[in-house]
Amino acid sequence: MSKNAVRYEERAEHGIELSREGVAEISSALRELLADVFTLYLKTKNFHWHMSGRHFRDYHLLLDEHGDQLFAMTDEIAERGRKIGGATLHSISDISGHQRLADNNKDVVSPEDMLVELLEDSRRLTGFLRSTHELCGRHNDVATTSLIEVWIDQTERRTWFLAEIVGRT
Repeated sequence: MSKNAVRYEERAEHGIELSREGVAEISSALRELLADVFTLYLKTKNFHWHMSGRHFRDYHLLLDEHGDQLFAMTDEIAERGRKIGGATLHSISDISGHQRLADNNKDVVSPEDMLVELLEDSRRLTGFLRSTHELCGRHNDVATTSLIEVWIDQTERRTWFLAEIVGRT
């Protein structure tokens, strides 16, 4: 019996009944999501650390809250990928190889531009979450779709806050 067949049987014994193709597709999508969430987390913390201006306190605290929410998602995404029998990210270079959201390495970014960029990235992340939700639905992965629904709700809330601040609803 092949190593992959054994892993499939082990997953089935633990109540996770996904095909090898399902595991491969879903774990790949989760790796990309994880890379994007890490990218958005680090960008959010970067902007949190470099925030300035007359709304400093409010924006600084908001971005800290958003960063905490994003960081909490990372463990759930990685563990779900492992739970279904897939691999997850291993390093910073692995993140950069899978991320779809762009980094921001500028020395100076205005508070307005920070919030607009985070808003745009949050909207893109919502789209990535929805696409992954559809993929999981096609493979009848109810547990992952359920988790993603929570992450969509959390991401839409962060997006809403940012949109209200920058006036782009």
